[in-house]
Amino acid sequence: MRRNERSALRSGSAAAAALAVAAAVALCLLVALAGCGGKQRQVKLIYAGSLIVPFERLATEFERTHPGVEVLTESHGSIQVLRHVTELGDRFDLAVSADEQLIPPLMYDRVDPDTGKPYASWYCTFATNRMVLAISPKSPLAGELTAENWYGRLTGSDVRFGLADPRFDAAGYRALMVLQLAEGEYDDPYLFEDMMMGRFTSPVTVTRDARGVDVIEIPEILETQAGSGVVLRGASIQLVALLESGDLDCAFEYESVARQHGLKYVRLPSAIDLGEAARRAAYRRVEVKLDSRRFASVKPVFRGDVIRYAFTIPANAPDPGLAGDLAAFLLGADGRRILEADFQPVLTPPTLDHASAAPQEVRQACGGSR
Repeated sequence: MRRNERSALRSGSAAAAALAVAAAVALCLLVALAGCGGKQRQVKLIYAGSLIVPFERLATEFERTHPGVEVLTESHGSIQVLRHVTELGDRFDLAVSADEQLIPPLMYDRVDPDTGKPYASWYCTFATNRMVLAISPKSPLAGELTAENWYGRLTGSDVRFGLADPRFDAAGYRALMVLQLAEGEYDDPYLFEDMMMGRFTSPVTVTRDARGVDVIEIPEILETQAGSGVVLRGASIQLVALLESGDLDCAFEYESVARQHGLKYVRLPSAIDLGEAARRAAYRRVEVKLDSRRFASVKPVFRGDVIRYAFTIPANAPDPGLAGDLAAFLLGADGRRILEADFQPVLTPPTLDHASAAPQEVRQACGGSR
């Protein structure tokens, strides 16, 4: 643009030539503003809070490699992520959940009144994780908790531990699954009861059904008792700052989150950490049931399973083409490199549910179906 302006100033030609040059300058300015100096397109990404660290890097790298594109990001607990799409009327290009099993009941089974289609008809599973007990570096328990004693120590009245709210966040109901599975691992049939009794104004209970599955029931109103020692937050990532400040002694977190923030943690046995594919049948002996009438789209029963992260492009995505590009980038070499650098385990290969419904660029990047 500035070269054209200098040419116009040096020109001693007739008025018609000057006007032509001026028009060329104006056209160049418009092109520069539209294509170089401004953001032509936006892609809106909503995702589980445990992905904040790698996904902010992912967004920055995608913008760098896609000039003229801006990635707008928002994070919540996984149930809340999908609820933004299906109940709150927000439109996003890519929705990412920390639990693949949330997408069918919350999105496949719900029809968007504007499009007349389900909010989603496919998803791609791309990453995994495991549950750990993250420990505050300022806690007196920092040198005390081990894989052998943590469950007994957490029942003490002097311990403050954090939980994500299971009504909003997959990490929350997974933490409860860990506690129930721990009864068998440590041969302590009262472990869950000892951990939860008297902590909430309405009780969290466990019953064994006719299938032999332990069903954990969460009341619709989940509030902690004063002095209970439990701190509840809407998303597990919100507990990190409380660990760093010393306001919590420990909290149930994903291993990737603990490592991203340099937190010490107790590595739990594979029989209860929801991180081993070979243990899947054992994990499925526990369920969490929400008394959650506030969320019309939630089918409030979640089965114990291996942790699997998944994404989909909602049917009402503002820019599905650009969403497909972002999804392919996430699954590609650059996306995998970013995730792995931030301790987020990726699946090789990723898998597709209802592959025929997924866009071509996702099928190509995923290379599989199930």
